[in-house]
Amino acid sequence: MKIEFLAGTYQKTIRRMYRILAWGLGLFLFYLLAVSFNLFYLFGKMPDYKAIEEPQSTLASEMISADGEVLGKYYTENRTPVEFQDLSPNLVNALVAVEDVRFTKHSGIDPRSMFRVLKGLVTGNRGSGGGSTLSQQLAKNLFSLREDTRYKGLLDSVRFKPLNMLVVKTKEWMTAIELERRYTKSEIMTMYLNTVEFSSNAYGIRAASRTYFSKEPRNLALEEAAVLAGMLQNPSRYNPKYHPRAAKERRNIVLGQMLRYGFLDQNNFEQLQQRPITLRYKVENQNVGDAPYLIAEVKKDLQKILTEINKGRSDDDQLDLYTSGLKIFTSIDSRMQKYAYESMQEHMADQQRKFFAHWKGRNPWVDDQMHEIPNFIENRMAPRSYRYIILKRSLGDDHQAILKEMRKPVPMRLFSWNGDQDVVMSPLDSIRYVMKYLHTGFMAMDPTSGYVKAWVGGINFKHFKFDHVRQGVRQPGSTFKAFVYATAIDAGYTPCDPVRDVATSIMGTNGRMWTPQNSTGRYSGASMTLRHALALSINTISAQIMLKFGAHNIAQYAYRMGIKTPLQETPPLCLGASEVSVFEMVNGYSTIVNHGKAYEKPEVIVRIEDRFGHNLIEISPSWNQEISAETAYKMVHMLKGGVEESGGTSQGIRRFACAAGNEIAAKTGTTSNYSDGWFMGLTHNLVAGCWVGADERSIHFRNIEYGQGARIAMPLWGKFMDKVYADPALAAIGYVKGKFRKPESVSYSLDCSNYGGYSKDSLAVIKMTESPPDDDGLLK
Repeated sequence: MKIEFLAGTYQKTIRRMYRILAWGLGLFLFYLLAVSFNLFYLFGKMPDYKAIEEPQSTLASEMISADGEVLGKYYTENRTPVEFQDLSPNLVNALVAVEDVRFTKHSGIDPRSMFRVLKGLVTGNRGSGGGSTLSQQLAKNLFSLREDTRYKGLLDSVRFKPLNMLVVKTKEWMTAIELERRYTKSEIMTMYLNTVEFSSNAYGIRAASRTYFSKEPRNLALEEAAVLAGMLQNPSRYNPKYHPRAAKERRNIVLGQMLRYGFLDQNNFEQLQQRPITLRYKVENQNVGDAPYLIAEVKKDLQKILTEINKGRSDDDQLDLYTSGLKIFTSIDSRMQKYAYESMQEHMADQQRKFFAHWKGRNPWVDDQMHEIPNFIENRMAPRSYRYIILKRSLGDDHQAILKEMRKPVPMRLFSWNGDQDVVMSPLDSIRYVMKYLHTGFMAMDPTSGYVKAWVGGINFKHFKFDHVRQGVRQPGSTFKAFVYATAIDAGYTPCDPVRDVATSIMGTNGRMWTPQNSTGRYSGASMTLRHALALSINTISAQIMLKFGAHNIAQYAYRMGIKTPLQETPPLCLGASEVSVFEMVNGYSTIVNHGKAYEKPEVIVRIEDRFGHNLIEISPSWNQEISAETAYKMVHMLKGGVEESGGTSQGIRRFACAAGNEIAAKTGTTSNYSDGWFMGLTHNLVAGCWVGADERSIHFRNIEYGQGARIAMPLWGKFMDKVYADPALAAIGYVKGKFRKPESVSYSLDCSNYGGYSKDSLAVIKMTESPPDDDGLLK
């Protein structure tokens, strides 16, 4: 009986256990289904099929040069993906050793690791290791299951944290298993390394490798890979830039794990753990690099393009410049961009030294009589400053009270050509300091293609955001004369036609006479060819052309050849009194080299691809034949005179190596009081132009010796071209010295050796029939 009773009791216990197990299994399956389908909205969403098949992470869009280099990025998170083959084996081994040594043996969840964690909780040994596999960590990174409101349910309002954590972990486990079903181990590891954060604004392994070691992930040394793998546990705590001791200790732990699991031998371990962490630290941001002005300015074009592309896409498929991982292929050559930036730095640092010496002991803001403008900083510049505007919100319109606050010293960082300077200075004094700096805009384009090759919009983007290539407009001075003379040449005048340097006075509508002066301040009365007049930049000859053809006709030629900014159609237009941009001027001069074919605008963007490599748009420069090929070639010959003819304003370019054995056409420009210095340089396949001056026209050199375009602007062009021609890689793609292309239609001889002197039919005796408007504020 006793045996039967025990047997019956045993059977009942077994059945009860089976029922408990069945109920437990059923409840567990019901729980999994409830989590999967977010039953009663308790648990929050699970990533759907599309999200897992096409996981989306925030990716930086890259601007890529014509020669394949990354010029810069647009991003909210600095993340650029890599492929598995781009990863160093050292990095893969280090990651597996320290994060998930059984990575290749589990299917998303590692029971052994989970039991290890459970044992640690029971024994109180929290250092026994984590239980999350790389697949689970990837699920958490991709879908933000703990933070994203899309994945939160009603249970998230419950304050019982273990319940919340159980739900989150369940979703991570289920998502990890789904990821393992759909992707290979190498794909999972690659996605993981592309999603993790490494501190210092570096998201993903490529950004981290570039930030800390200035190299690609495939080139990481073993000890470098160990540093980055070690950072994953706590990126801020183990940042080698700011916590080198903790980072080294963590790196050595990673090396120890690699030794333990056979990825490293004892001898190498002992050597590597003694090595210091050698960084080549460089945080990627929009202020650094060779092309920050270009990136900022072209962003406007990209936003317009994406707006048009998005019109045909669904709401879920909208493209964003900062998060969609676009590839923006440009016409910029990274080598030319580098040379332009280097040349700018060399030249502008030299000009700034001269400017400081020129104005030593005096302030450079002066009126037309070279007298200092009283209270220039306090009354004119301070009210434009950000700090003044902020103070005005609290202090109202009390100008003196605001200035009193702005005289109080505060810590700040200022630009200098010797590096940023940390100083304690009043905001007023800081304005006084920065206003003394000269600025520049430089652009180069290929006239045969219409594509921009280099773009430098200023001296330092971090401190001076304003772009002087396309955003800024200034008076071009005598560089505008190319459009003036083109008007005459296109009307049938020739480079050899005789002209005479005589005073030309025009009666304005206000009854006042406008008489343009030459830079020498006198009229020689000499007879010369039209080409020689342009070479010497004789103002009176430009005025005579203006009288012949009128301001409207000359403005129309400028528009046709590439100028877009509205021009003031007054007689001083012929001397460059109306403001234009470097961007427009380079385009206009390219029309001359390009046989009269004018581009609608120079293009930078060539092609845009999405993150999957699908082509979104291709852009080709559009052009129209605006002047004849014969006129354009004659203008090339005219502009060569500035370099070739005696007394030519561009002769100084001969001292640069780029001029030897090369055909160069050029034009200098200098505005009144030397506020703006310009130089436009042309070769057979590269046209470049630059402007130099202060942000305020009242700040400038005091004499033509220092302030003329040939001194303040031309050397930048010469330095740039010297570097271009010295590069064998650029020579290999055709950027070499050579002659301008001659159109077949040109039959007229450009030899002026038989020039016979002044003729009564010259422009100098044209009857003055036009009366200009008021000449107030126009060039002398």
